[in-house]
Amino acid sequence: MLEQPAVLILVVEDEVLIQELVKEALADGGFKTESVSSGEKAIALLEKGEQEYRALITDIRLPGAFSGWDVARRARELNPQMPVVYMTADGADEWSSQGVPNSLILQKPFALAQVVTAIAQLLNQVPPTQE
Repeated sequence: MLEQPAVLILVVEDEVLIQELVKEALADGGFKTESVSSGEKAIALLEKGEQEYRALITDIRLPGAFSGWDVARRARELNPQMPVVYMTADGADEWSSQGVPNSLILQKPFALAQVVTAIAQLLNQVPPTQE
C-alpha cells in the first residue's frame, strides 16, 4: 500500500510558545507544518506558491499590516477550498463578519487536540482534487 504524503499546513502565530505547541500537536496528528509569525510572511508564502498548503491555521491578532482575517481571505482567493482555522483570545465575536465561510474558530486557551480535530474535520469536507 502506498503511503500518503503528509498534508502541509501553514501555521501563522506570533507567540512562539503557542506556535511550537500547535506545530507539535499537528506533527503528532500526522501533519507537516510550516510556520510564520506575521500576516505579511504568510501571504508572501501563499502567493509564492512553492509549497502546496492544504490548510491554514492563523491567529487573528498579528503584528504588522495584515490580520489573520486578511491572511485567510487571501488564502481563499488563491485556493477557494482551503480549510481555515482561526485562533484567538479576543476576536471570536468578529468571526461571523470577518471570517471566511466554512471555517472554524478556537478560543484561546484551547486543548491542543482541538486543533488537530478542527483541521481533520475541515480537510474531510474538501472535495477530492481532479487530477
